[in-house]
Amino acid sequence: MTRLPSALDTQLQRESGVTHFEYWVLTLLSEEPGHRLQMSDLAHKANASLSRLSHVVSKLERMGWAQRVTTAGRRGVHAVLTDDGYLKVVEAAPGYLDAVRRLVFDGLNPDEKAQLAELSELLSQRLADALSQPGASSDPPKR
Repeated sequence: MTRLPSALDTQLQRESGVTHFEYWVLTLLSEEPGHRLQMSDLAHKANASLSRLSHVVSKLERMGWAQRVTTAGRRGVHAVLTDDGYLKVVEAAPGYLDAVRRLVFDGLNPDEKAQLAELSELLSQRLADALSQPGASSDPPKR
């Protein structure tokens, strides 16, 4: 399973010039009303530290795919997907989805796909429960 993220990252970089995480951030913004989200909320949805997200949004800004916007009278900064950023998501999606299908689903029969869905949901819920406990962190332990 540790090879899947690397394979998807390689495919996205080769075909679209973005990393898997950059694509994920662009996709999350593309799904929001107005293609915007407060940075702290985007970090939560992307399962990333605010520092990591800020670094990636800076790169997306340099590429012309996102921008940071402050709203008068409101706290926080929003990341906003630009029109070019939306086009990048639309351009990258078919190759990405094809890679996911090829690498994950094509080798599974219908029963195995149902089992994968069930186990993924169970794991996702267990992680959500564990991370909602006081003192829990999604950051890896420090050595």
